[in-house]
Amino acid sequence: MIFIVRGTRPPGLPVKVARRTPGDADSTDYFCVGDPDAAPGLNVVRVHDGWYADDTGGGVAVWGQGIFWEIRDTPFSVKEAAGPEAWPAGAKHDRETVVNVRQAIFRG
Repeated sequence: MIFIVRGTRPPGLPVKVARRTPGDADSTDYFCVGDPDAAPGLNVVRVHDGWYADDTGGGVAVWGQGIFWEIRDTPFSVKEAAGPEAWPAGAKHDRETVVNVRQAIFRG
């Protein structure tokens, strides 16, 4: 799982990307991989699905509330990724769910 530790570089957690905290030039966001509960006392920010730009033109694409992520050099070039093999133990896709793809894509 990927998450942000804001302000202090976390000891013992792999940092994939660092960037200046948006709106606070004196702070740094560290995108870490692991268990967010493994950073007690630090300012942990859980990520939501979306794009988190870094300071160099790339960033982090996140979906699945941090389970799936891609580190990108540019918005279109993937440098590193975590996919279904990174799912927590016991979590499974619901293969019986019916999805109305047309309605999900074409609203209105």
